[in-house]
Amino acid sequence: MAGNNLTNIQAYQKKWHFNIGLVIFGVIFIYLSVTILMYLTENHVSAYEVREGSILRDNAYTGFILRDETVVQAEADGYVSYFANEGSKVGAKTRVYTLSDDELKFESSSDEESGKLSSEEQAAVLTRIQSFSEGFREEQFQDVYTLKNNIMNILESRSNENRQAQLDIMAQQSGESLQIYTAVSDGIIVYSTDGYESTTIDDITEDIFAKNDYEKRSLKSNEKVKVGDPVYKLIKNDQWSVAIPLDKATADELRDSENVKIRFSKDQEVTTARFSIHSLKDQDFGILTFNGSMIRYAEERYLDLELILEDESGLKIPKSSVSTKTFYTIQEDYLTQGGDSKETGVLVEIGESHPKFHKVTVYDRDEESGMVYLNMDAFDEETILVKPDSSDTCVMNKTKRIKGVYNINKGYAVFKQIHILCESDDYYIVESGSDYGLSNYDHIALDGDSVKENDVVF
Repeated sequence: MAGNNLTNIQAYQKKWHFNIGLVIFGVIFIYLSVTILMYLTENHVSAYEVREGSILRDNAYTGFILRDETVVQAEADGYVSYFANEGSKVGAKTRVYTLSDDELKFESSSDEESGKLSSEEQAAVLTRIQSFSEGFREEQFQDVYTLKNNIMNILESRSNENRQAQLDIMAQQSGESLQIYTAVSDGIIVYSTDGYESTTIDDITEDIFAKNDYEKRSLKSNEKVKVGDPVYKLIKNDQWSVAIPLDKATADELRDSENVKIRFSKDQEVTTARFSIHSLKDQDFGILTFNGSMIRYAEERYLDLELILEDESGLKIPKSSVSTKTFYTIQEDYLTQGGDSKETGVLVEIGESHPKFHKVTVYDRDEESGMVYLNMDAFDEETILVKPDSSDTCVMNKTKRIKGVYNINKGYAVFKQIHILCESDDYYIVESGSDYGLSNYDHIALDGDSVKENDVVF
């Protein structure tokens, strides 16, 4: 019957099609996974760019001045007026001051009436203020009064030449009523006293540097003096010394030093001083001795200065970049040139036949001993070298370790020797301009122990 006819339906398996895109994706996925895994597990080399720099290591001190000075006393009563400028050099017959029964009257010049300072006087005032500002400490507030006196001295002496001219006229007109006194000897004139004029090295104590009882008395024109009062001070020798207190570490470091480098804070002058250490009980004092320039600091008793322990310029590299490597050392005479490009190399003995030329890289030269440094990896142990144009031979068994860093400019590590000039806590200053060393803007491995010669650096 038509209603009972059954249809025979068969299910066919779907045909599989090759998907090239999926394969490519899988390959890329595996490659990226392996690359990321290698990156995460490999030792990474951080680079450091070499730059020129300097290291300055210094200690700041307030020094106490010792010198050959004499306080000259008035020979009679009267009002004192000065001929010589403070800080000037005088001879034994130079007129220094006069004594008069009455206070002398000086006429004011037009510059005095206008109250204007000359350019030299303005510079002197600014220098005093700058020196005070740089060295001021709250616990030494008395320095403010010293600054005040110094500035007042400049202001009062701004028309000194005019006053001296008037004083000359008065001396000629007054006859014997105006007594004139000359310098007792050659020296530098100073119109102040402080009670430390006779102090010697043996008198130095820690209390002197505290300046607690320090008082400087200025001597001015037209002041009334009595017999025996100080009228001026004379510094009779251009050799002078500065004493500074030293801690134990600095004293031990400088104990064998004969000369040290100094910078004065007052005028930023840099000079070299003879150095010695004077010990008193448990305290060491450094004694800095100078043979000139006393006139610049004639009015000072305390002097701010910097003791420059190190001051070097060169290439600045981190200490972490430095490592050591062992090299063969041979006499420079064993080097020769060979090959098509005339490269540097050595002649290696290989039995009875002619020696074979072997290209080498020289890592450093010692000019004094005539030795050169060659990579140990380039030769077998006990390799025999033949000297060019000679029958002399040598066995490569002498080695030496040298300090250096790994240059990575070309994408692989190359050892470069360094000559250290000075150091700080984290950096070295090394010599620049060496044929086998570093140059400005070179890139080196930040961690020198993390790489080896010819390691590829990504």
